[in-house]
Amino acid sequence: MRRQTGYQLTLAGEELLRRAEDVEAAMQELKRWRDGAVGEQIVRVSAGTWTSAFIGRHIDELWHVDDGIRIELATAYGKLDIGRRAADLGIRSERPVEPNLAGRQIGRVAHAIYSGLNLINGIKAGLFVGVTGDAANIASARWLMAHHGDRIGVRGNDVQSVRELVAAGAGLSVFPCFVGDSDERLVRVAAPIPELETEQWLVSHHEDRHRPAVRLVGDRTSAKLMKEHGPLFRGEHPRPRP
Repeated sequence: MRRQTGYQLTLAGEELLRRAEDVEAAMQELKRWRDGAVGEQIVRVSAGTWTSAFIGRHIDELWHVDDGIRIELATAYGKLDIGRRAADLGIRSERPVEPNLAGRQIGRVAHAIYSGLNLINGIKAGLFVGVTGDAANIASARWLMAHHGDRIGVRGNDVQSVRELVAAGAGLSVFPCFVGDSDERLVRVAAPIPELETEQWLVSHHEDRHRPAVRLVGDRTSAKLMKEHGPLFRGEHPRPRP
């Protein structure tokens, strides 16, 4: 609209300008988020069920509210495709072989047979608790089926259920030592199983490993979580039976 003092926006024009300013502000906010200026960067960490639960119990060693980042745990029995950015970091039991992935070994994990504290029901009879469903594909479940499959009396379709069954006296089962030795309801009944000992690798995309947020979480995962708790993961401190 033209006036003697110059041009002035119409009401519709003022509304359009206001909306354009809102869009510009939103784009600036998005840019700051992408650049990490407002602390909204997300680092997605993939791991198996037991390792994810361990990270959850020790999240204060991995993440601080003033880091300016967010953590997202992605729990899966299988591997998430880090090469396609399904996760930023992965904790795996073997060296990555994909050409676009980088890895560093951060420890070793021992496995052993555990029972509940009370020798009742299936434990008293020397029976085992097995695994069915997707969890049956993990190495410890396959070992149990191969060596004691004829003595499995009860099964659970996830590893957490198996632990509850063992703690309740339904039978024996195999757990990582960092799981069994840290659960006061369980006790180790034999030495760690040599063929189930695995390496532990921290995996990231080759191009993303130097991103500040990814590097920060990766270094803490390696130094604080896995190195400081290394003896627990290696099965060096079994809990004695009461």
